[in-house]
Amino acid sequence: MLIFDLDGTLIDSNGVWVEVDKTFLSRRGAPYTQAYYEGVAHTILQNCAIFTKEYLGLEESCEEIIAEWMELAAGQYQKVLLKPGVREYLEKCRSAGHRMAVFTACVPEHCRAAMEAHHLEPYFEQVIYAQELGEDKRSPAIFRHVAKMLGVRPDECVLFDDSLTACKAAKAAGMTVVGVYDPFFQSSKPDMRELCDRYISGFEELL
Repeated sequence: MLIFDLDGTLIDSNGVWVEVDKTFLSRRGAPYTQAYYEGVAHTILQNCAIFTKEYLGLEESCEEIIAEWMELAAGQYQKVLLKPGVREYLEKCRSAGHRMAVFTACVPEHCRAAMEAHHLEPYFEQVIYAQELGEDKRSPAIFRHVAKMLGVRPDECVLFDDSLTACKAAKAAGMTVVGVYDPFFQSSKPDMRELCDRYISGFEELL
């Protein structure tokens, strides 16, 4: 079973959230810092909102924070590009008879918008949303749960992900891990190379 992350792995969307974060913070006179990035990267919106509320000492509710983020990101996922080589690799895997699924921390409506825009739905037998599970991708337990949902063992899964945190969790769960380079997470590159079973600069390397 091949399991793909969405943001920064299949689609070039990490920049959307960097701009959303910068705009949100600038409205409150706060800088975009490494500490803030580390607090919100690669997790579900509810956890991001809890962190942001505490980090900035905001009186707004988490629901209000999330609503503002959604407004700032509105329409962006219909325009994000596929990362190079993605469609060709998915075609290759489908032709070879591989089972494929998506496991993403992306907001479901944004994920669906991007997948519809690029006609990706036919490649995947299931799309699993961390947000709907109420968990982010930091725990080995969530990856074991995803494997169970897909009817396979963790050691029968290969995860493709650009997040060092997610790759660590998946590997600890017993999955094979392919790290995918994304320029927004350049600082993770050395650790990704050391951790992952394979690290790729792009899907063209797998064609």
